[in-house]
Amino acid sequence: MSKIINVILTGGIGSRLWPLSRKSQPKQYLEIFENKSLFQMAVERNQDLTDQIMVVGNKDNCHLSRKVMEKAGKDYIDIVESTPRNTAAAIAFAALASNPDDILIVTPSDQVIEGDDQYKKAILSAVEKAKKGAIVTFGIVPTKPETGYGYIEYQNDDVISFREKPNTETAKDFISKGNFLWNSGMFCFKASVFIEELKKYTPLVYEKSKKAWENNEQGKLDFDLSMEIPSISIDYAVMEKSDKIKVVPTQFLWSDLGSFESVYEYLISKGYQVDEFGNMVIGTSTFTAFLGLKNTIFVATPTANLILQKEQSQEVKDIYSRLEKEGSDLLN
Repeated sequence: MSKIINVILTGGIGSRLWPLSRKSQPKQYLEIFENKSLFQMAVERNQDLTDQIMVVGNKDNCHLSRKVMEKAGKDYIDIVESTPRNTAAAIAFAALASNPDDILIVTPSDQVIEGDDQYKKAILSAVEKAKKGAIVTFGIVPTKPETGYGYIEYQNDDVISFREKPNTETAKDFISKGNFLWNSGMFCFKASVFIEELKKYTPLVYEKSKKAWENNEQGKLDFDLSMEIPSISIDYAVMEKSDKIKVVPTQFLWSDLGSFESVYEYLISKGYQVDEFGNMVIGTSTFTAFLGLKNTIFVATPTANLILQKEQSQEVKDIYSRLEKEGSDLLN
């Protein structure tokens, strides 16, 4: 009998939220969102809408997922990647681990979603489309010309095109046209349909993922076999090529909290304190004063601090990249 399975992807590092987010404690496990982690919120959000939970993570964070799931008393299927190979492979493993007629609802583990009724409505709509053979993506109705998200151009429920993260002027143009949605990174499809499309459009990813999965040991994947899989996102591997793509425009409140600017806005919405000039402190209760600064975020951790203008949040990844090239322990 077919099931509806929530596949939660947990492989991200959250480099734009350094130094809060580290390799040893990525952003999806930080309990700074009303004393819950984003991963825990993802589990709770989908548990009543699905029959089974499947977590696709990596060897460095699977113990963090397990800790949350054990605390919640939840049974789940655990798929452990030995090395990151991007979302096409991660989702392929989930599909290969499922029965062909199972419906997979693929959700990242690092999003904030509010509006239970609207979320449920979107999920149910996507499931019905998936049962008919569609690969469904969820598009978020934009609230501003955001440059940190990809966009979906659509008409009715048909996807016309996927667009990369735009500059400010292009984002404003998208908003003015009225038929563009933010790309949420959420998907819904029948396991067999995804496998068929992956095999058709990116056969090497399919073949190597299948070989790696067939040689898994209790859900753990072999490193050498995994390294043979091309590292490609689901967008490039399937979504931008298949003629089976449908979109569900959604009305729920959504953020991937992918930058300190989005974290700032989320915390403000929850009553978090800032000073009269919009300056915020994260990570310490030590008295901190800002002089001559506006919209500045001070992020404190025991081993590293970050001071940034809110509007330059996207550039934090450049600091992360530099430290990574240096082999710095500050990323761990």
